[in-house]
This record gives sequence, C-alpha cells and structure tokens, in this order.
Amino acid sequence: MQTVKDAEKAFASKRETFKLKVIPLGGMQEIGKNMTLFEYGNDIIIVDVGVAFPEESMLGVDSVIQDYTYVLQNKDRVRGIFLTHGHEDHIGSLPYLMRDLKCPLYGGKLTIELARHKLMDAGVGTRGIEMVYCAAGDTIKAGTSFSVEFIRVNHSIADAFAFAIRTPIGNIIHTGDFKIDFTPINGEPIDLGRFAEYGRQGVLLMLAESTNVEIPGSSPSEKHVGESFQRIFQNTTGRIIIATFSSHVHRMQQIFTAAEMYNRKVALIGRSMLNTFSVANSLGYINMNPSTLIDINDINKYEPEEVVILTTGSQAEPMSALSRMAFASHRVVDIHEGDTVILSAHPIPGNEKPIYRVINELFRRGAHVIYESLADVHVSGHAYLAELTLIHTLVKPKFFVPCHGEYRMLFRHAELAKRLGTPDSRTFILNNGDVLELTADSAKINGYVPAAPVLIDGAGAGDIDNRVFRDRRILADDGVVSVSIVISKVSGKLLCPPVLQSVGFLFESEAGPIQHECSQKLYNYLHRLESQKSTKSIREAVESNHIRDALKSMLYESTKRRPLILITVSEI
Repeated sequence: MQTVKDAEKAFASKRETFKLKVIPLGGMQEIGKNMTLFEYGNDIIIVDVGVAFPEESMLGVDSVIQDYTYVLQNKDRVRGIFLTHGHEDHIGSLPYLMRDLKCPLYGGKLTIELARHKLMDAGVGTRGIEMVYCAAGDTIKAGTSFSVEFIRVNHSIADAFAFAIRTPIGNIIHTGDFKIDFTPINGEPIDLGRFAEYGRQGVLLMLAESTNVEIPGSSPSEKHVGESFQRIFQNTTGRIIIATFSSHVHRMQQIFTAAEMYNRKVALIGRSMLNTFSVANSLGYINMNPSTLIDINDINKYEPEEVVILTTGSQAEPMSALSRMAFASHRVVDIHEGDTVILSAHPIPGNEKPIYRVINELFRRGAHVIYESLADVHVSGHAYLAELTLIHTLVKPKFFVPCHGEYRMLFRHAELAKRLGTPDSRTFILNNGDVLELTADSAKINGYVPAAPVLIDGAGAGDIDNRVFRDRRILADDGVVSVSIVISKVSGKLLCPPVLQSVGFLFESEAGPIQHECSQKLYNYLHRLESQKSTKSIREAVESNHIRDALKSMLYESTKRRPLILITVSEI
C-alpha cells in the first residue's frame, strides 16, 4: 500500500518532467489588455487583466478585452491573479473575468482598492473574491509551483510592482510597467538591488515592457512636472484647468502642492477622478490641507486666480469633462477668455486627432492651452532605452520575451537584448495566444490557445463580428435607404409602388427626385418579376437578395454610392 510520503515523492518526481508554460492572452504586439498566464503542473497564476481602447475601425465599440476561454476551462487550477498596478490596461477587464472566476486578487493597496471599486461599479461585487494587500518585499505562495515576490518599481501611478516568480525550474522576472526615477514623489525609488540579486541567483526568463524602447537616454523624473506646475501657477492670473489621467496619484499630489503654494483651491471633475482621489486620500497617499478641496459647484464663489480645476479628459474622450467644456456642454464649467488649460498627459496612439480637435476648440473659446510639446507638463511612466539596458544588465536572463508594445517596439527590444547578450534563439516575440514552453535549459513555442480580441459594445461582450463593422462602415460612409413594399396577403401581388426613404444618403434637396426615380424603376422591376411565371414570389425575391441587388445597382447608377439597404414587406 502506497504511503502519503510515497505519493509525495512520486508527485515530486513527476513535477520534474513538467514544463513551464507562459501564455499571453493580451499585451503582445499591441498597447493594452495586458494579461499573461504562467502554468506549471496543476497550478496557474495570472498577471494582470487589462482592457484596451478600440481601434478606429471598430465603430461603436467601447473597449476590447481578452478571450477567457482557456482560463475558464481551467479555472479550478487558477491560484490567483497578481496585479502589477492599477491602470486600466492592467485591471480594466476584471469585471468581465470575475463574473465567472473566483480566485484571490493580489496587489498594492491602491491597486486592490481601484479593482474593488471597478468590481462594485460593474455589479460583480467581491463576494467569494479574496482581495489581498501586498507591499514591496512580500512573497505570496500560489499553489505548490509558484511563489511571487513584489518588487517596488516607479511608474505613473502609486503602488506599482514588478514580480519575481519562483518556479520549480527557475526564476522569472516580470517587470510590469516601470521607469527608473531616483527622485520619485513618494520618496521610494525602484529597488534595483532586488533585480541585481535575482540576476546573481540566475533568471530563467524575463518579460519586460517595451513601450519607450525607441527613445534614447533615460526618462525625466516626475519631479520635473511639479516644478513646471509651480512655474505656471506662479505666472498665471486666471483660472487653471488641468486634465490628466485620473489614476495618476503622484500628478494629483503635485497639483495640490502647487495649489497650496499659490493659495488656490482645487475642485475635481469626473467620476473616475473623484473615485481615485477618494481611494488615494483614504489610504494616505495624498498630502493636503482638507480646506484646499472644494466642490465643483462652488468654484464661482472664488476669484479666477483662486481656483484650479482638476479634470478627466486628457485623451479627448467624447463624453469626458474636458471635451464637454471645450464644446460648451458642461453643466458647470464654461471656458472663458483668460482660462489656462493644461493637458498633462501624452496622447495614447490613435487619439491624436480628437485631442487636437479639443485643443483647437479651447483656443477658439479664448483659453491659453499648454500641452506636452510646449512645456514640461508631462513625463512618461515608461522606461527609455538606457533604463531598459540597465535592467537587462542587472537581470541577465537566459530567455527573454519583450512585451507591452506594438510589433516594432518588441522588435527593437529584441535587438537590444541581442546586443546585451541574449541571442535571437533565446528571445521570443510572441503573439497573443502563443504557448511558450520552458525547461531549465530550453524554450520553444509549442501550441496556441484562443486569444482573439473580444469586443465590448454597450452591455454586450463578443456579440459583434466583421459583418456588423461592415454595416457600420457603410452607414457612416453612405447612409441607409429603407424600402417598404406592400403586397396582397391573398395573391402576393404588388399593391402599390414601393416607398423609399433615406438617412445620411443624400442632401435633402437631391433625395426626393432620386428616390422617386429609383422607386419607379423598382416598381417596374417588380412588375417584370410578377409577369415571369418561372420567377419566385416578391417575398422570396426579397429573402434571396435579388431585389436588394437590383436596387443597389439602380442607386449606384444614379449616385455612385452604396448605402445600406433595408427592405420590409407588408401584407394586406
């Protein structure tokens, strides 16, 4: 009879034959929806569960998340989700995943509280989900295969961490989003000593972010932004409006510091801004005099030179507070001549056009607009080339996976790794869904799991496809034409000429004559159909798209446009 000790020995022996699997479900060859699975034996841990902005071609899509099929098929093996920090591209998909997965969440205090707010706001709640605060130096045991150490890094949000993941076959470093800032706002620089210590112990694999690999040198300190704010506040006599990412607690702190230095009150606008401030302030991450904060509805009780408005909308989101101010649709704040508006953020790739549209509108309304290219009002939270070089030099990984970036960024990062001693054969530019298998001495891509992007449209997830986008593109480009056909319930014969109506197809002055002409042509076409005994009925012709194709040709002949065509058949 096998004893418990025998069983443990047998399992330990079997474990030596397991391969470590690294499976990114998002964040590879793209910006956003970061999510990576680490699997060994019967254990899976997940690093980050982020969301992405939709591409321009994704008309009507609110956001993009990962395909969770593989996770949910193996949910009994998931030992925990480890969150590097609280930005949307790292925690934004949690409400969708946690509806169907109950496992512990591990992260810094701010990250966990932002995740809690997100789950509560989405109606998912936190029942059955253990939410664990972690600090730098903490190590979490996850199943029998993994232990995860939290390593302090600098980033554009408080409580950002890299992870050192210990596995039975070697150590993994996941940098998360990071920069090297020796004068951070919270006084806690990145712990380069821990990276160096793991480099001395030996690192099997490093996954490192690639966002700014194309920028030479080192990123400026966040402290520079605070100094710029102080100069601007000192030289500005009117009202100051600052738009930044709501999650940027350090930026928020510097705004309060400058406001108090120059005797200004601060009002907050935007739900996410208010939520983040509430969480950060309750955790003691904002150092301010309580009297500095005022309600947005009270700003007119103060002179313009006594007010700072901190708002969302740095990316010109259509319904954000700054966009509504720019287009005179905000219920409280109107932009006046003499206002100074500061955009303290870098445009997310693809957002440049709407941002400049908002800037143009602010200028038209008499505001003085300051943005990144004009002044030091933003610094990146991502490492530049020299900082990435230092991390590689300290860690000295056997294998390397560049992540968090578009393909060109990953390619440049792979080139950097090669220059620093990690050859092409040991560097892997992965696709989302690739399964990277590792032993203590080898690594190869072996297999694929579902990882197509899932599109969020309103309350629906994954219920739209390319046909929907095709129809939306047609609607946007050429409008819609609806056709009403009335036939006899008894004979199926046409009772009157079809009625055409259109929206977004032609100018009103042109629409009437062309619609009348096409209605008459379609009427004649339908009569010809009826006269041909071998032809299907009108209803059958509609269902088989014969009538749609005929009308499409008529409309194109008259207008050179191809609108979306909707046909209804009524029986009387």
